[in-house]
Amino acid sequence: MRLTAIRSFFRFAAYEEPDHSALIQRVLAMPNKRHDKREVDFLVRSEIQAILATPNRATWLGRRDYTLLLLAAQTGLRLSELTSLDRGAVHLGAGAHVRCLGKGRKERCTPLTAHARGALQAWLKEPAHHGAKALFPNMHGGRLSADAVQSLLAKYTRVASECCPSLASKRVSPHVMRHSAAMELLEAGVDCSVIALWLGHGSIDTTQIYLHAHLARKEAALTKLKPYERHKRVRFKPSDRLLAFLEAL
Repeated sequence: MRLTAIRSFFRFAAYEEPDHSALIQRVLAMPNKRHDKREVDFLVRSEIQAILATPNRATWLGRRDYTLLLLAAQTGLRLSELTSLDRGAVHLGAGAHVRCLGKGRKERCTPLTAHARGALQAWLKEPAHHGAKALFPNMHGGRLSADAVQSLLAKYTRVASECCPSLASKRVSPHVMRHSAAMELLEAGVDCSVIALWLGHGSIDTTQIYLHAHLARKEAALTKLKPYERHKRVRFKPSDRLLAFLEAL
């Protein structure tokens, strides 16, 4: 983070103080500190479905939370992108998608599955709560805070862990939902460059973490396979008839 800020300042200085370009280039050439990256946390399909089955969709809050979590799991939007969505950001016609403003104020469109499209269609038919413009407003019509989304996800995860025990040992957060969307795309055979565009990554290098996690998952599955039995080598023992034939040559 500090090195990023320093580089940003010296890129600005390169335009303002060209006389010091030699020093500036030395600073910009400083390599990133190497450090171990921990394995990516993500949820499998059954765990996501267990969480989505938890909100009480007979209530307004339950329908809001269900639609929010479904959209998070399918699109992989960042938490800030989810909470900043307006109702007008959703396009449900041909080529259904949601439009958001990501990092660096870069706008991108993320396609919707038929399931997510149907859920959003039903949600948007409900009257805007207190005239809210936000797609997922709070009870007073304002925008949900990041803490509120994390809190509701933690609540539903605790309940879902009763019928899906694997959730109890996982750290579930909105960003883990984002990782889960990326892993599902990777398992579906989507190219890393497309996933980078889907998630709004500035560089495909960022997307490589999912590839490493996917390979680790395959290796873990491989260790569970029953190995092939080794066939014992049997020493050839010629018959008496063959020996007699060879001696007669």
